[in-house]
Amino acid sequence: MNKTNASIREEKSKLLSPKIDVIFQILFGEIGSEEITKDFLSTILEEKINEVNLNENIVFRRELPNGKMGIVDVLAKINESEYCNIEMQMTDKKNMIKRMLYYWAKQYARGINKREDYQVLKRTIVVLIANFELENLEESGLHSRWKLIEVKDRKIVLTDDIEFNIIELPKLNKEPKGSEDEKLKEWLNFLENPESKEVQGYMKRNENMKAAREKLNEISKDEKVRRIAELRQKAIMDEKEAEYTGYCNGLEEGIKQGIEQRNIEIARSMKEEGIDIKHIIKVTGLSEEEINTL
Repeated sequence: MNKTNASIREEKSKLLSPKIDVIFQILFGEIGSEEITKDFLSTILEEKINEVNLNENIVFRRELPNGKMGIVDVLAKINESEYCNIEMQMTDKKNMIKRMLYYWAKQYARGINKREDYQVLKRTIVVLIANFELENLEESGLHSRWKLIEVKDRKIVLTDDIEFNIIELPKLNKEPKGSEDEKLKEWLNFLENPESKEVQGYMKRNENMKAAREKLNEISKDEKVRRIAELRQKAIMDEKEAEYTGYCNGLEEGIKQGIEQRNIEIARSMKEEGIDIKHIIKVTGLSEEEINTL
């Protein structure tokens, strides 16, 4: 069925989801978003940030990417020297911690030239915002912070140069009201549904969130950006479908193997009881050759 002009206009007026990584990158990683990103990062890192530089990010609105889009994230230089890599991840790659370590190591190593002293290396932070819950973090809350610590006796931090922040969006509604992360929850609610009544209230007291909402409204009207978002959304859906198909195939294979193993055990028991092999074949479906090898 062809879409009506009214439905097309309605679709075009609808806000794009900030959780789509390319939209997240345009919203928080484009030059001009420094104040928005500074507020967002200050809330996550729970510290005052004086300056944010976004000059090293890809500008997606400059041209439509061809083919498969690679890594999409936000790189923010904070307080003139430290770097923070922010990734919005919609699908579970099953290797997210190693992925974060790779991002951290790659960015950290960029901070030094061959002839420079290691002293020039500065704190590098990775922020993962996941639209799923990570394995082995069931006991962690909505926002967990990770550093290198001594685990045996004193529990002291070895260095501040490495820091991971993990935010698991599915835990957003599980957090009790009045928690310390209340302002962070407001920003995360913006990511989840920027058109909600709650977000409308947050914007009245947070000028940066209001600016983010206005920018989202502006980019949602951009035909090129909508096309990029559609391509990315399709890629995400295809990825999820592939994962589901793989899961189903694996489940089906597991059931098949389980039935085969059960039939082997039944055949072995029947054979020990001296039951005629023809009856064993009829009950288990195994071949005479397979039964003779038991």
